[in-house]
Amino acid sequence: MSTLKSLRELVTFRGGGTPSKQVPEYWNGGIPWASVKDFTSTLLSETQDFISQEGLRNSSANLIPKGHVIIPTRMSLGKAAINTVDLAINQDLRALVPKVPLNTEFLLHAVLSLKDEIIKKGSGATVKGITQEELYKLEIALPPLNDQIRIAHLLGKVEGLIAQRKQHLQQLDDLLKSVFLEMFGDPVRNERGWDIHPLGSIGDVQGGLQVTTKRNDYEMDAPYLRVANVYRDRLNLSEIKRIGVTPAELNRVRLKTGDLLIVEGHGNPEEVGRSAVWDGSIENCVHQNHLIRVRVDLSQMTPLYASFFINSPGGRQQMFRSGKTTSGLNTISSKNVKETMVAVPPLGFQNEFGAIVEKVEALKSRYQQSLTDLESLYGALSQQAFKGELDLSRVPMPDTQAQEEKVVAAEPLHTPVEKGLAINLPDTGNLRAALESVETRKDLILQWLDAYRGQLHSKPFSVQHFITAVQTRLAELHADDDIDLGPNHYEHIKSWVCEALTVGTLTQALDDVGNRIELKAAQA
Repeated sequence: MSTLKSLRELVTFRGGGTPSKQVPEYWNGGIPWASVKDFTSTLLSETQDFISQEGLRNSSANLIPKGHVIIPTRMSLGKAAINTVDLAINQDLRALVPKVPLNTEFLLHAVLSLKDEIIKKGSGATVKGITQEELYKLEIALPPLNDQIRIAHLLGKVEGLIAQRKQHLQQLDDLLKSVFLEMFGDPVRNERGWDIHPLGSIGDVQGGLQVTTKRNDYEMDAPYLRVANVYRDRLNLSEIKRIGVTPAELNRVRLKTGDLLIVEGHGNPEEVGRSAVWDGSIENCVHQNHLIRVRVDLSQMTPLYASFFINSPGGRQQMFRSGKTTSGLNTISSKNVKETMVAVPPLGFQNEFGAIVEKVEALKSRYQQSLTDLESLYGALSQQAFKGELDLSRVPMPDTQAQEEKVVAAEPLHTPVEKGLAINLPDTGNLRAALESVETRKDLILQWLDAYRGQLHSKPFSVQHFITAVQTRLAELHADDDIDLGPNHYEHIKSWVCEALTVGTLTQALDDVGNRIELKAAQA
């Protein structure tokens, strides 16, 4: 049975402070000093700044022992984290010190469930803040301690799966970037010697519509895309606004499937020039003037290749150099976009890359749907739990060890080691000589990778399993020596995997049982 309690009844707040920046001896010591910028997850284990013992003594900063829930009271309202190390905090943070028996993870999830209410109670013209008094008034349903543990364990499991899905999506994005660089090389150095052309000679470049109040009186309107809808190689269409247009404007700026959309202006200079390909999912859609549209000549370039090129380090560097800053807004012009130099590989090569992107995007779509479902589940469970409406009769008490581990960590995107699979890596005849230089060592790794793939049959490819097989083979061939593959072997393996995916000797599939991506050897 849960009882509604205010935070005043459950915790006391402990604040912090900032040592004087005018005294160098107060800074760069051995004490982590947390501020709002360190809240990047629900675990607070690292800080950007450090203070000294002298700085701690001569300021209002407080040292908070590990294992406390800490929340921001200015900026980033609604966030919360548990500190996993002893650290000091500044004046914009509050540590929650329990007055009654409270499970730390339960308290964390309880505070996170109050995010909307905390943000709503925040005030301030430019920087939102909430008073300590307002925080004390917030209420949560407090169940018995054993039920707190059950709730924390249940929500932690779902939170861990959410983190895992996000990690998988990021790794798929990273994979595509690696494949792009592996296939086309560094756009800046252009070591492959592709032809270089200005983007304006390959496609039609056009600005968008200026958003003004007078457009509210137009008889016709249309959905339009804004900066908030365009990210690097992806669209966010969760919120689409409408704009008044004339028939002539609609004909001029109506988007077509495959149009490249480039961000013209942004407060962050790193985000100027980010691009994505329009998917045609909204009929008669137009774009505002803070997006620049490029319609590439499909006989020379694919939209996917163009977008990945612009979002590559070399493309981003060109956009950054072209940018100008006016009144805090960083911008590029249509002229800058037209003058952007783009490497143009053979069209067939671009299409091969597009086929890989299509396969990976299909996997990403499944992960994204899974992520959406998990986030909805977390929200529903959290709402029920902290209103005292969650039925815990079927939720077992977690074991002691699981409670000591506290938080569910996201698992890396690796296939499990196939312990029962015996791998025989061939003897080169002169292993020591093969390991003496960078090139011969790389050749040995590639030779063994090919041998490893040939023996997998239906088993998944695993970097960890391959490395274990290599270490075993090294020990067999040179039992009395301490020999390893050198510091760059992971780079060689990554390059080999990218190449194998490109030529089709490795394929990707989603393991529905383990909810993870598997790489498997293509079967002849």
